[in-house]
Amino acid sequence: MQVGIGLPNQVRNLTASIIPRWAARAEEAGFSTLATTGRFAYPGVSDTVALAAAAGATTTIGLLSAVLLAPTWPSALLAKEIAGIDGVSGGRLTLGVGVGSREDEFSVPGHGLHGRGARLASDLATYRDVWGGEPVGNGPNPAVPSRTRQVPMLFGGYSTATLNRMVRWGEGYIGGSLPPAMTAPSFAAAKRAWQQAGRRGAPKLVVLNYFALGDTETGQANIRDFYRLAPESIADNAVLCTTPTMIKQSIADYTDLGIDEIIFVPATDDLDEVTRLADIVT
Repeated sequence: MQVGIGLPNQVRNLTASIIPRWAARAEEAGFSTLATTGRFAYPGVSDTVALAAAAGATTTIGLLSAVLLAPTWPSALLAKEIAGIDGVSGGRLTLGVGVGSREDEFSVPGHGLHGRGARLASDLATYRDVWGGEPVGNGPNPAVPSRTRQVPMLFGGYSTATLNRMVRWGEGYIGGSLPPAMTAPSFAAAKRAWQQAGRRGAPKLVVLNYFALGDTETGQANIRDFYRLAPESIADNAVLCTTPTMIKQSIADYTDLGIDEIIFVPATDDLDEVTRLADIVT
């Protein structure tokens, strides 16, 4: 199983200039992927900015939004942003998509919480059209350069609609930072949906776990703050690994479940956390 690391873009009041340095150190340490966690109504750095910074600071490590709340964006604008980041990175980006559930995240007029699932179905088609070079804005020009690729997508969420999107548009499924006993049914459902849809091979399965190996108290406080308005089933069960034993046990548990990649998401913006985690897993 591959081991990736998150960027600290949604640590409350992070020092934003740490992001490119974090990305470079993570690549040097040998992690498989750098991932973002996306929210608007929170004092962090947006997925697109963090991923662009990481793309410019690295050359080989994979990039992933895990997950970006796509229906909060105008679809063509997001498609152009994602294509640009993927191009800057040399084709290393995977777009991880979720629908979101907090009303305060939906701040763009016409892109409210209501109807977000149906809107995303249309948005996904728009992404493909934009990346394929179709004209935009009722004019003759595409929004992206020629040779822009169709950016691969993963989907996160707990509904049947999420799995339907995954098998139609995506390459796999992202599970949240919850105990294996809670995420295992979602991964099993993703595999079944993939097979029932007649997709070849198997979906890529990615799981998230939070970690804080240095200042564990601050890490715990940050996670509680981040999930303060989340449903209790998620807020009360978010996994935070604070010791090497917990890190290794998570890797073992998800290896047994057949997960392809685990991404440890930082609960603080302490740059030394990259080295602490690498010393355990690489």
